[in-house]
Amino acid sequence: MAWPNPFRFRDENTRTCWGYTFQFTPDHLTPEQTHPMKFSYDRLGEAALDRLDEISPPPRSALPRNSSKYAEPARSDEKSVDPPPKRDLYILLRDNADKDETLAKLWKEVNTVPEWVDWDQIARGQDVFYRYGGPALTGLAFQSLLGGMGANRVVETLTRTGGFSTKVARHRLFETTQHILQCTLSLSSIQPGGAGFASSIRVRLLHAAVRQRIMKLAAQHPSYFDVQKLGIPINDLDCIGTIATFSSTLIWLAFPRQGIFLRKQEIVDYIALWRYIGYLTGTPTESFEMPEKAKKVMESLLMNEIDPTETSKILANNVIKSLAGQPPQYASPAFLEASSRWLNGNDLCDALGLGRPGWYCWSLMAGQCLFFMAICYTYRMVPYLDRRKITALRKVFWAVIVDGKNGLREETSFDFKYIPDLHKTTQMEEGEKSGIQQSGIERRNLQTLVLGVGFFSIAAVVGYRVVSGLVRHLVGAVG
Repeated sequence: MAWPNPFRFRDENTRTCWGYTFQFTPDHLTPEQTHPMKFSYDRLGEAALDRLDEISPPPRSALPRNSSKYAEPARSDEKSVDPPPKRDLYILLRDNADKDETLAKLWKEVNTVPEWVDWDQIARGQDVFYRYGGPALTGLAFQSLLGGMGANRVVETLTRTGGFSTKVARHRLFETTQHILQCTLSLSSIQPGGAGFASSIRVRLLHAAVRQRIMKLAAQHPSYFDVQKLGIPINDLDCIGTIATFSSTLIWLAFPRQGIFLRKQEIVDYIALWRYIGYLTGTPTESFEMPEKAKKVMESLLMNEIDPTETSKILANNVIKSLAGQPPQYASPAFLEASSRWLNGNDLCDALGLGRPGWYCWSLMAGQCLFFMAICYTYRMVPYLDRRKITALRKVFWAVIVDGKNGLREETSFDFKYIPDLHKTTQMEEGEKSGIQQSGIERRNLQTLVLGVGFFSIAAVVGYRVVSGLVRHLVGAVG
C-alpha cells in the first residue's frame, strides 16, 4: 500500500505509475533510449554455452528436435546402466576453461573482481537482506515476482518455458530464492569459487540456453515469438529489470509499503551487492553505479515496461494458486491477494485480474506490517540482537526453503528443465490442494493486529490523561 504524502511537490514533471509517484528528470530513460537494449544480450555467455554443448552434449529433451547436438541415446540391445549424472554447466566451464579460448575468456571475466567491488560493503549488503528478512521475502514474492508479471514482454518468455504452471510455480519461486540465499549466505559464498558465485554463473548459462532455444524455434516458426516486437529473449533490458526487481524495487517500493525504511548506508550497500551479482550473471552494471541512478532506472522501467496482458493475468493468478494453502504459511487465496494488492496497489492488481479481498484480509496485512516493523526496528537498534537475528535467519531460511521437507529438499543446480517448446505455453490452472488445514500466518497477523490496536489504544488513553492533567494544572496555575 502506497502511503499518501500530502506534502509532495507536484508539477508538470510529476508522474504516477501504478500507484507510485515520482519526478521525471532528464536522467530517466525514455522508450527510445531503452529500445536498443531489447536487442543486445550476453553474447559471451551464449558463445560459451555453444562450446560446452560441444564438449558435453545436452540430453535430447533440452534441444530442438532437428538439432544434431543430441547426446546419443542407448540402443535397445545394450545392457541397462545407471543414468548419467546431471550436467553441471558451472563445473564443465571450470574444468575446461584452460582448454578453450571462449571458455577461458568467460572464466577470466567472472573471476576478475571489478575495481568497484568493496568486499566489506558486499558483506554489509548481505546483512541487509537478513536484517529485513520477513519483509524482503514478502516483497520478493508478491511485488518483485507477482507484480513483475505486469512486464508484458518478459511474460512472453516465461510462458513459453511452462515454469509458471500451478504445479511448478512454487518450486520455481523457491529455486530463485535459493539463488538469493546462496549469494547472501556468507562473504566467501559470493566470492570466486563460492556457492553463490557458482549459482550466478549457472543462472547466466541457463539464461543463454533459454534464449538460444526460443530463438531457434522462432527462426523455424516466426509466429512462435515475435522478435521485432518483443526483442531478443532475456536481453540486456530484461536482465537490468531483473536485478532492479531484486534490489531497487525492494528498497523503494516493497519495503516502504510495509513500513520499512532503510538507512542511507544500507541502501548503498544493498545496491552494491546486486550490482556485483548482476556482473556475474552477465548484466550491464552501469545502471547500478549509484543508488540515485538505480532508482531512476527502476522508475523508468515501471513507466515504460509494465503494461499487463492476458498472459500476465494467467501467470499472476497461477502464482497465487500455487501458494494458496501451502506450507510454511498455509495462507488463503484471499490473504495472498491482499498481500499482492498491499504491495502493488489496486490498479496493477486489477490489471492482473486478481480478486478483491474483504476488509478482514486487509486488516491481517496491516497486522503483518506491524509485526515486521516491531521486529525489524527493535532488533536494528541493538547491535547484539541485530547480529543474532541475522545469523539465525541465515540458518532458518536455508532450512525451510532448501533443506526442508516442504521446500526444495535439495539444492537445485539450475539445469535446463523448463524447456520452451512450440506447443508449450502456460495456461490458467486450478491450484494444488495440500489437504492441510492450518491457520499459519493469518493467525499470527491477527494476533499482532489485536496487540497493536490494544497498545495504541492504551497509549492514546494514557496520553489523553497526561495532556488533560497538564491542561488542568496550567489552568489552575493561571487562575
